[in-house]
Amino acid sequence: MDETKKIAEQAERAAQAKNVDRAETTGRAETTGRTETTGRTETTGRSETGSAGAEGVRWSVVPEPLHTAEATALRRAYYAEVAGRYWGRPATEAEVDDGLADDPGTELVRPTGEFVVGRLDGLPAACGGIRLLDAHTAELTRVYVDPRVRGTGGGAALLAALEDAARSLGARRIRLDTRTDLVEARGLYAKHGYGEIPAYNDGPYAQHWFEKPLG
Repeated sequence: MDETKKIAEQAERAAQAKNVDRAETTGRAETTGRTETTGRTETTGRSETGSAGAEGVRWSVVPEPLHTAEATALRRAYYAEVAGRYWGRPATEAEVDDGLADDPGTELVRPTGEFVVGRLDGLPAACGGIRLLDAHTAELTRVYVDPRVRGTGGGAALLAALEDAARSLGARRIRLDTRTDLVEARGLYAKHGYGEIPAYNDGPYAQHWFEKPLG
């Protein structure tokens, strides 16, 4: 069975698990007199621990060189999605090649940064990187979760790992820029404690800027 089919099956299992968990949580809320909103909050809290997603779904996030086969595939998927959404059409393979060549990510290695790959039950399905802007400021980049498994805790697991890496490099705060159309990304960052700040760069695709202090 190839990895694409395995990830698709994992996504289906995750969705089924989320539906079961939601139903059980709602049932508990009705039994105890708690509101349905409280039930959903408790479910979300359990699923976004950074290692465990929906019931039965496990995420692991570890550092990995950018040029392994799996890291490269995820970086290509990231670029294809963000470029395709910006252009309003699918990016071609040649355009993805050009994009990666223009932004090789050589700074995403220690001591200037780090790149990580997230695996869902052992299969690569997410990636992200950090780079130091100065001695105390890190920047998130290339944060990507396979669309088929979004909502299973992968984004939270990536952020937790990247924030830990930033702390280990001496960063006291972490920043990022993103676009208006990437609503899922902006929602993820806001949910995990990132607040909008004034522009700190003049990137051609930057429309929103976020920052989070690292305790």
